[in-house]
Amino acid sequence: MHSFSWVYDQASIDWQELSRLYRIAPLGNKAADDLNIVFSNSKFKCFVYKKQKLIGVGRALADGLDCSYICDVAIHPEYQGMGLGRKIINQLVELSFGHKKIILYANPGKEGFYKKLGFKQMNTAMAIFSNEQQAIDVGLLSST
Repeated sequence: MHSFSWVYDQASIDWQELSRLYRIAPLGNKAADDLNIVFSNSKFKCFVYKKQKLIGVGRALADGLDCSYICDVAIHPEYQGMGLGRKIINQLVELSFGHKKIILYANPGKEGFYKKLGFKQMNTAMAIFSNEQQAIDVGLLSST
């Protein structure tokens, strides 16, 4: 049985370790300094440890009333498939309780996972990405 510890603040986060977790999860290259900024600006955050090793993470940008946006959920490959991603999402949803809407965008092919957690497909979501072509290539944006 695995015992995990959950941390909800970033006071003792090793940003380089977090950056490595995103690379191997894999969720792409996210620079340590950039992660410090985005987590600092996020109202809710979850860091999951096995002993002293960071194995899971997620955050939500939230305004305290109207909108909470869940993003950057990542699980270390050795711990994927154990329900940690679901637990992080559920914890961020619980922390976001009282917001009029809780939003996330799913990576293509993962929509079913989020539907099981209570999320519904949005019909009117629109986005501007800094690297639009890459977002189109990976299926996040429609080219039309």
